[in-house]
Amino acid sequence: MDVTFTKLAGRYEIAVDRSVGAALAPRNGPGHSDAVPHDVAHLLVEVEDGIRGGVYGRLAAADGDDGLFWPADPATRRASSRRRREPTPEESADMARSERLASLTVALWEVRRGRRRPDPAWPGRVEDSEVAPALLERLFARYDEFAARWSGLPVGGSITLPWPFPEGTGKRRRTGR
Repeated sequence: MDVTFTKLAGRYEIAVDRSVGAALAPRNGPGHSDAVPHDVAHLLVEVEDGIRGGVYGRLAAADGDDGLFWPADPATRRASSRRRREPTPEESADMARSERLASLTVALWEVRRGRRRPDPAWPGRVEDSEVAPALLERLFARYDEFAARWSGLPVGGSITLPWPFPEGTGKRRRTGR
């Protein structure tokens, strides 16, 4: 599966190209960042932490409508929405971990790189984050590389990132830390 992030004026779009399941419609991403958009952070966090039941693992499994993306074909979309299933407890835990790590690690990276001032209510210290130092360093390196590429893109430019785990396997639990 490949995920393409396209820079738009004040926002971004996400397109997912997968070899299993229905073709998905592109959608606008939440929020805006000149460095690391929120859904990019989710992808990088899920890859680096081995999270299989978060945003991108659910998309790769392609077993129905998960409410995050939807089929491009309207007839397929209607049928898919009828097959929507509730996430498993493991998937819910993975999604919560992905959300927490995406938000926290980007904020820590922004403070460390001088892109943001620490908030007095939360000083943004890496030592206080309870995230494994090795994971933080891997994520910071990925954020550095992505931000350099993203900031150089013109409006309408895109970056495609791969989802490295097998598609359609149904393996949606964490693989370990």
